[in-house]
Amino acid sequence: MALSLPDARSLSDEVLEALRLRALRGCERGFSEGDVADILGVSRETVSRWFSAYRERGLEALPQQRTGRPLGSGRILSAEQEAHLQDLIDHNSPEKLGIAAPLWSRPAVRDLIRKEYDIDLPVRTVGQYLARWGYTAKRPRRHARKQDPDEVEQWLEHTYPQIEARANAEGATIHFCDETGVAADKCPRQGYAREGQPAFMEVPDPHIRVNVISTVNNEGELHYRTYSEGLNAKGFIAFLEQFLEETTEKQFVLLDRLPAHTAKEVERWLQAHRDEIEVFFLPRYAPELNPDEYLNNDLKLNVHNAGLPHTKKELQARVEAFLEDLLRCPERVRSYFRHPCAQYAAAPEL
Repeated sequence: MALSLPDARSLSDEVLEALRLRALRGCERGFSEGDVADILGVSRETVSRWFSAYRERGLEALPQQRTGRPLGSGRILSAEQEAHLQDLIDHNSPEKLGIAAPLWSRPAVRDLIRKEYDIDLPVRTVGQYLARWGYTAKRPRRHARKQDPDEVEQWLEHTYPQIEARANAEGATIHFCDETGVAADKCPRQGYAREGQPAFMEVPDPHIRVNVISTVNNEGELHYRTYSEGLNAKGFIAFLEQFLEETTEKQFVLLDRLPAHTAKEVERWLQAHRDEIEVFFLPRYAPELNPDEYLNNDLKLNVHNAGLPHTKKELQARVEAFLEDLLRCPERVRSYFRHPCAQYAAAPEL
C-alpha cells in the first residue's frame, strides 16, 4: 500500500525550510532530483529549482517565499463537499446511493458529484480528485448481496470465540475447509502488449479441469485431496477419512453449506465419528471469512506461472506440486490468516 503524503503547500514555513535542506543534502550525495522529490513529496521541478539556486549562489539563494498556487485554490469542490463525498464513498456502494454502477469508478464518482451538487466534472478531473483524496484503483473484493450482516457479527463476536474456547478446552484443532477448481485455460494474471493491441495467450482444451478440497489451520498446517468430478457426499467423506488418518487430535472443521457437506450420508458418518471430528458451518454467503479461500486464490494465481498445461495429467501435476510446496511452507499458509477478513482466526502471535 503506497503511503500518501500531505501536499507540501499545506506545510508550515519551518517544515518547508527543513525539506529544502534535506533536498540539497540528497542531491549533493548523488541521489537523482526525481528520487529526492518522490521521497519528500514535492515536484521534481521544485527540487531542481532549489538545487540550481544553491549551486549558483549558495544557501542565501534559496527561495524564502512560497511559490505556486495556494493549496485548494482553483478547485471546483469546496473542502466541505470533498469531505462529504469521501464519506459517502467510504460507507456506501454506488447502488445504495442510486448510482448505476457496480463499484466506485471515475464515472460513478462523477455521477455522485452531479447527484449531490449538480456539478458536472470531466472524468479526468474526477480522477485527479480521487488521487488527491488517496484513492487508488483496485481489483474489487466480492461481497454477496444475500449476506446477513447480523449473522456475520454473531459469528465474529460469539460463535467463533465459543468454538475456539471449546477447542482449547478439549484439545481440538480448528481447520477451515473449502473446495476449488483449477482450469487449464485460465490465468488471472495480466500481460504486456503494444498500446492499442490486446495481450494474447494460447489456451488448451477449456474442459481440462482439476478440483481440490483442502483444510488449513492458523499454525500453517495443510491437508488436501484432488479429484476430477464434482464433489458429492461420498467424495467428501473420503476426504474426511484421509484427513483423520493424517491427524491425531480431535478436529473441528469449519466450512460452508455445500450440499455435499450437509448430506444425510455425511451426517451419519459424522455421528459415528463424533469423538474424532465435528463440523461447524460458516455464515451464509460469507466466503471472505474462510482463510482457505485465500489458499484457493493463491493456487489459481500462481499454478500456471510456467505456462498453461497441455493435458489434464500435466494440470494435476501442477496443482499437486503447488500444494506439496505449501506443505513445506507453513508460514505461507499462516499468511492466509493475515487477510483483513480472516484475522479473527489468526494465531495470537500474528
